Amino acid sequence: QLEQEVSQFIQASGEPRRRFQPMNKIERSILHDVAEVAGLTSFSFGDDEDSRYVMVFKKEFAPSDEELDAYRRGEEWDPALAEERRRLRELAAQQEEAELERGAAPPGPPNDYKDKYRHLIGSDAAKAAARTMEANKAYGCVPVANKRDTRSIEEAMNEIRAKKRLRQ
Repeated sequence: QLEQEVSQFIQASGEPRRRFQPMNKIERSILHDVAEVAGLTSFSFGDDEDSRYVMVFKKEFAPSDEELDAYRRGEEWDPALAEERRRLRELAAQQEEAELERGAAPPGPPNDYKDKYRHLIGSDAAKAAARTMEANKAYGCVPVANKRDTRSIEEAMNEIRAKKRLRQ
């Protein structure tokens, strides 16, 4: 039956593509094989197993990538809409090229935060802070001097084991 439908499609001169009804995986596989033997291009579309269908294209009317993407999204292919999208993409690429030729704006914010907050921080605040800055001697609640442990790992482990023995 599928072979007959494919041969009718080949003989129909005004039909560049044919969409078949949704079918199961085995039938789709058979249809792909028949289309390949007949020298046609075939693609499956659809989300779930129940609604998946095959479209067969004649070689001279092979689908473009945009057309395939439209079918994958579940939309009907509109050549005029595709041409408009292509034209907009080209226009955007030309604008981007023109911006690159003019030179990109330097990275960074458009204004300086220091100017914005000068009334709050003053003009000499950073210099004063840099002069009075010194290393923090305390980390959490333990001073740095108390954190230095000069024992080796073996000595520390032996001490921990001794404490455990005393508790037992």
